Amino acid sequence: MAETKNIMIVGVGGQGTLLTSRILGGIMEKGGYDVKLSEVHGMAQRGGSVVTYVRYGEKVGEPIVEEGQADILIAFERLEAYRYAHFLKKDGALIVNDQRIDPMPVVTGAMEYPEGIIEELSQKYKVYSIDAMKEALEMGNSRVFNVIILGMAASKMDFAKEEWIEVIKNTVPPKTIDINVAAFERGYELA
Repeated sequence: MAETKNIMIVGVGGQGTLLTSRILGGIMEKGGYDVKLSEVHGMAQRGGSVVTYVRYGEKVGEPIVEEGQADILIAFERLEAYRYAHFLKKDGALIVNDQRIDPMPVVTGAMEYPEGIIEELSQKYKVYSIDAMKEALEMGNSRVFNVIILGMAASKMDFAKEEWIEVIKNTVPPKTIDINVAAFERGYELA
């Protein structure tokens, strides 16, 4: 692979974007690639927008993904998907958690939460949508929804499922290995 691949993870503070990017970075390093991770916070508290860039290839220069350059955009929330969709390449894939988390302007009544986000994005991009929070709750642990989404994204990438699972086992806290592996497998299968 001569060309550098670009992945963006977008969500709100407290949704596990950092853990997700560490797993992504781990799988790429295992694959022998040069990897650059970079995290950008809008408002660093819970509820604020968080963007993580993961770039990998033979030699990666800078860690930032430019508009129109992302191969994959993983969005942990619908509005975040909408907000950052313009970073996707024409043939890029958008993996979106079909969940609504109202940002402050909506909470305070200054703005309306847009309707039909996923439908609108589907007209322009390859969208793979999942209600990962519902799936995580069915598994008995709402905190693993991010790994469910990662499983769905992983199914669209060129790494073996077993390699992903090995990296997850080496990245998540030891007490959470089983639930995280199960969550990854659920997302992978639902894709």
